[in-house]
Parts: sequence; C-alpha cells; structure tokens
Amino acid sequence: MTLDELNRLSLEEFVEKVGWVFEDSPWIARAAWESRPWKSLEALHQSLVGVVQKAPREAQLALIRAHPDLGSRARMAEASRAEQRGAGLDTLTPAEYERIQALNRAYTERFGFPFILAVRGKGKAEVFQAMEARLENDLEAEFQTALSEIYKIAYFRLADLLGRA
Repeated sequence: MTLDELNRLSLEEFVEKVGWVFEDSPWIARAAWESRPWKSLEALHQSLVGVVQKAPREAQLALIRAHPDLGSRARMAEASRAEQRGAGLDTLTPAEYERIQALNRAYTERFGFPFILAVRGKGKAEVFQAMEARLENDLEAEFQTALSEIYKIAYFRLADLLGRA
C-alpha cells in the first residue's frame, strides 16, 4: 500500500488498514484520519502519536495494557507474534521462559501494566537486560517509556504496511 492510497481511503477503510498498528486500539486511527492527507510516513506516524498524546491518561493506560507480555504463549496479534519471534522470544528455553515470566510478573506488580519494548532488532539478552533495568524506574518514568516504546512499535508497523521496512 502507498501513502497516496492510504490518504484516499474512507474512514472505515483507513481504520481497517491502520487500526491494528496500535495494539487493540483502532480509536487512534479513527481520530487521526481527520488530519490527512499525510505527505510522509513520519507525518502519518506523528498524527497517530499526537492522538495518543492528547488522549486522557485512562485511554493511554488502556493502550499500554492492551499489549501482551513479552515471551507469553497466550493469544496475541500476528504482528506481536512476528515481532517477538524476530527477537527469539518464541524459542525460549524452559529456564528463559521461567525467567521472563517472573520478570513480567514483577514488572506488572510494580507498575500495573505490562512491560513494553520495541523488540525489532533486539535479541533475548537485550530484552532481559531491559526488563531488569527498567524495574528500577519510577511509575511516571516507566509510563512514559512504555508509551515511547509503543510509538516505536507503531512506526515499524506503519513502515511495514507502506513497504518501507
């Protein structure tokens, strides 16, 4: 799909094509549609990010909570499965699986939402390191970091959609 084609879509078509970019949150695409036409991938991304940034904190928290735990074997969107597969999180040893589950639990208990990391280009060791390091953050820093990571994930997904990966 090209940016020109995306700009010509109706609201419903746009939400269908782009609504998945932010995990289980098509409301973001719906709100961003008003700001078209976009002249670049970056402009489209910033439009979507702007919707999240202007949203109430409760909506931002719901967006964060829509993301699956890393290394989870639970049902998740195909995009999430592919991203985690790329980081080797689908081939965890039993010990690594127990470790990532323990880190996920500790993180969620501390912050009240799942650990989020744009894993594209990262390996298992980097994921574990980030999880351990970020457990030391305060709640507000981690809330903002989670949103920042979501923005990165959305950019990668948009780039894939537009054939620019």
